[in-house]
Amino acid sequence: MAMRAAARQAILSPPLGPRSPRPFLCGCSLSIAPRLEPCRAASSTTAPAAGKHLPPLFSVAPMMDWTDNHYRTLARLISRHAWLYTEMVVAETIVHQKDNLDRFLAFPEEQHPIVLQIGGSNLENLAKATELANDYSYDEINLNCGCPSGKVAGHGCFGARLMFDPEFVGDAMSTIAANCDVPVSVKCRIGVDDRDSYEELCEFVDKVISKSPTRHFIIHARKALLSGLSPAENRKIPPLKYEYYFALLRDFPEIKFTLNGGITNVSQVSASMRQGAHGVMVGRAAYNNPWNMLGHVDGEIYGKQTRYISRRQILENYQAYGDSIIDQYGPSRPNVRQLVKPLLNLFHSEPGNSLWKRKADSALRHCKECYTSFL
Repeated sequence: MAMRAAARQAILSPPLGPRSPRPFLCGCSLSIAPRLEPCRAASSTTAPAAGKHLPPLFSVAPMMDWTDNHYRTLARLISRHAWLYTEMVVAETIVHQKDNLDRFLAFPEEQHPIVLQIGGSNLENLAKATELANDYSYDEINLNCGCPSGKVAGHGCFGARLMFDPEFVGDAMSTIAANCDVPVSVKCRIGVDDRDSYEELCEFVDKVISKSPTRHFIIHARKALLSGLSPAENRKIPPLKYEYYFALLRDFPEIKFTLNGGITNVSQVSASMRQGAHGVMVGRAAYNNPWNMLGHVDGEIYGKQTRYISRRQILENYQAYGDSIIDQYGPSRPNVRQLVKPLLNLFHSEPGNSLWKRKADSALRHCKECYTSFL
């Protein structure tokens, strides 16, 4: 092919609202956070009206076992305008769990703008899954064409392996778009194995947009090596080729491209935007250092007024969230460790960070009610 020329129901309690009579920390105080001066953090937690969200200049990447409801709640407390992605949900899971969908798809209203990432390689199941997910009012639905994990990309399944078949991806995106009321997007690599030329990347994009209404691609600027490298190694060893990303901006001017890969701080995000990037997606840096990464997004990336609040206030707001859900789901309720996990990096690189983690872990291990909930 010729190349182109040139949530259901809100489960987040109001910030600083009334506390549950049974706080999710079970009386085990975590008031051992380092005493730091207040610094820049989140804007108001009041969500914009539907359809009024700012564009995805900054987004947090979908990460399995990380970007769950608990982390996304913390992220939204810190940044009002960052776009949040769910963990990847396999289409077959949605179809087979259609009587238990809240477990996989429900989210608090406050998490908008939010994108559902779906994985799959069966058109019928992608259609059914998208139709079911459409009732949850996500702001966009994204297809995973970039994960190099053997569990995902192996055995002829999905993830990065789909880039070998742009014809199918075009059909899949057309199917997804036909079964939802929101925009659709693709998250992919710049190539896979030995199919890593810029011309082949252009063929992939061109085929997808010619067969579907997809007009947004998230480009991880590394290729994926499906044999011989672990997912972690695939995030580091293949060289970054940002030149591929910026060439796409030139050659597909009608398409929006978000840059992903290798960006670890807001200064790099701003630099990418100055070079013309339509948007930037950050993964582990937003999880491992949420305060310093997300706390600057609203002001520096979106130019919106932020308010100065402390991390201690973020913790108080997050505990209100934990109190509101700890007894909500019966036997399948989240345990305290799951709720506390996103908080452990809140003081990343600050004096006292190691003490914060040790004290938090000790408090959980020695709290009888908390401990029994981990079993």
